[in-house]
Amino acid sequence: MKLTLLALSLAAALAATTVQATDTPVATAAAVTGMDVPADSGTGDDQPVTKNLSAIDVSAKLDQARNALSPDTGSSQYVIDHKAITQLPLGASTPMNQVLLQAPGVVQDSYGGLHVRGDHANLQYRINGVIIPESIGGFGQSLDARMIDNVKLLDGALPAQYGLRTAAVVDITTKSGHDLGNGGSVGITSGSFGALNPNASIWGSDDRWSYFLTANYLESDAGIENPTASRKPNHDHTNQVKSFGDISYLINDDTRLSLLFGMANNRFQIPNNPGQTPQFGYLDTVDFNSADLNSNQRENTRFGVLALQGKLGQTDYQVSVGQRYSSVAYAPDEIGELMFNGVASNVTRGNRASTVQADFATPMGGSHTLRYGIYGSFERAASGNDAWVFPANADGKQTGTTPINIFDNNRLTAKTWSAYVQDEWSIGDKWTLNYGLRGDQYQLARTESQLSPRLGLVWQATDSTTVHAGYSRYFTPPATEMIASANIAKFDGTTNAVSDMGNNTPLAERSDYFDAGISQSLGSAWTVGVDAYYRKVRRLQDEGQFGSALVYSTFNYAQGRVKGLEFTANYAQGPLSAYFNASIGKAIGERIITSQYNFAPEDLAYIQNHYIFLDHDQKLTSSGGINYALDSNTRLGADFLFGSGLRKDGAVPNGASLPAYFQLNLNLSHDFAFDRFGKLHTQLAVLNVLDRSYELRDGSGIGVGAPQFGPRRGVYLSVQKDF
Repeated sequence: MKLTLLALSLAAALAATTVQATDTPVATAAAVTGMDVPADSGTGDDQPVTKNLSAIDVSAKLDQARNALSPDTGSSQYVIDHKAITQLPLGASTPMNQVLLQAPGVVQDSYGGLHVRGDHANLQYRINGVIIPESIGGFGQSLDARMIDNVKLLDGALPAQYGLRTAAVVDITTKSGHDLGNGGSVGITSGSFGALNPNASIWGSDDRWSYFLTANYLESDAGIENPTASRKPNHDHTNQVKSFGDISYLINDDTRLSLLFGMANNRFQIPNNPGQTPQFGYLDTVDFNSADLNSNQRENTRFGVLALQGKLGQTDYQVSVGQRYSSVAYAPDEIGELMFNGVASNVTRGNRASTVQADFATPMGGSHTLRYGIYGSFERAASGNDAWVFPANADGKQTGTTPINIFDNNRLTAKTWSAYVQDEWSIGDKWTLNYGLRGDQYQLARTESQLSPRLGLVWQATDSTTVHAGYSRYFTPPATEMIASANIAKFDGTTNAVSDMGNNTPLAERSDYFDAGISQSLGSAWTVGVDAYYRKVRRLQDEGQFGSALVYSTFNYAQGRVKGLEFTANYAQGPLSAYFNASIGKAIGERIITSQYNFAPEDLAYIQNHYIFLDHDQKLTSSGGINYALDSNTRLGADFLFGSGLRKDGAVPNGASLPAYFQLNLNLSHDFAFDRFGKLHTQLAVLNVLDRSYELRDGSGIGVGAPQFGPRRGVYLSVQKDF
């Protein structure tokens, strides 16, 4: 029990963070797996461990039972395991969003944002099968790659148990003390732009207890994308602390109780764009150097989940209760932002979500498996806006230089209830049919609901060929954030007045999703896959940054169309492994029907009768990598990202694209062996080795803010020691 007490005390000291998930792989897309790296904590150390075999066997049996709760029949999936993560240039120090960029159809955006298959955000995160409610949007990442045993990106026509956030499911399986034995790891990554990232982890098991705990600290002078093409951004320091933990106890051979918990505290300076001209006068001041602005943002996330998983008769189950709290606080440079924007807002947003989830799987005869479950979420959201503005006339022209203070706030309560039932039917040894029905109800300012049929089919045409197809009806509620008309009206007669009050109640999105693909194994080394999708949408949701704080607001197009084609290839044999992804996509929408106050009247008039590209549409996207083992201790690697460019304004809103970009990264790793010390893992990474300056956003288009540029060349060294 000493190890148990150590785990609990460390968890309390770290205020830790935990994340977990599982799923059984289906050959529906290329998988980044099987890379030639020891199955350890990810540092290359290969030390003997002591394990309790009976506890390991029980834990493995329960993992298989939990896998049975999470089918992916008919959907597309891409798998990245911890071995593949260690082969990325930054290894386990790679931010979560950059790990997911290695999957097909994933487009990078500024502020760490991701778009999967033409959707804006709308990602669902699961840890060991448990849904972790989304946090308020911000610059930082809440989850850490060091906790990952493997992560799957599930998209396409998902089975009935997946709902609400459906662009993709990020399904994380965490490392386990039962699997790793007793040990730990300490290390540090340091390099360009003042980057410093120490980390520490500890794991182990003691009879029926097991634990995995990790924490890291990051500081850098390049926390957010640079608004200019300069090598080093101005006023862009960040401090970030993340931790997570997983403590589990085997109650008996059929039952396991797990506590998952996590934390992220992130602080950001808002980078400045020098050379800007003030648009407003402040008292007797008419000049302000935009390089001297001092705006900052603070983001906090906490979550905890208690999950009971086991078996009753023939029925596998997992029941969990959890809570997640997240907050964003933006502190402006009051005088500077008044002079440049006509408004300086101290913005705060907080959201606390309490959840309950239950999933069951019961075999019915030899060819059917019945799955069913419920999910409930109760959210309380609060927002505050302490704003300073100038008086203005009906044309928006400043009529006085003395600012006035306007305070508005909201408190919202949102309730979500979901239930599903589905049958997985094995038809002979070649066909599997998954059909089901899902019901969702969401209540905020109004109550919306939908019954959603799902159908997925997998054909194992040959031992090496798998074909899948599916249809899903989706219901996507808006984020639990809303600005009321009464709050907007407070700014009438000021420099923050809007031209169109519009309908300020975001609507739930409803869509029909069609997906089909084929995966082919070529010999023992190659796997290739092709997948096509089409989505017809009503009340299409999009989000934009409106205002100086990085807080997103939801708006709806009346209808939209999203379609695309993806290709994946994976090679793994001997010392060489490689992967390649390419996708082509198109996402368009027509007629903005909510939150019109965010847009210029001329843009609204054009979009009223014309389809336009969504601001996050990118026609061509590609990623890939290669890794080669020179010997058992030394590896060379490279990976790349390519994009044809996100949208910007042209002759019409979002009518043009930014220039294409290509980012190449290189890395070299080596394990040194020392007497009495053991192995020391080192990894040298060069990001954007060609030092190509490229623009992710140019500050135009529907719902985007200041320009943002991709990272310049950076050199980083990681040192890691397992014990």
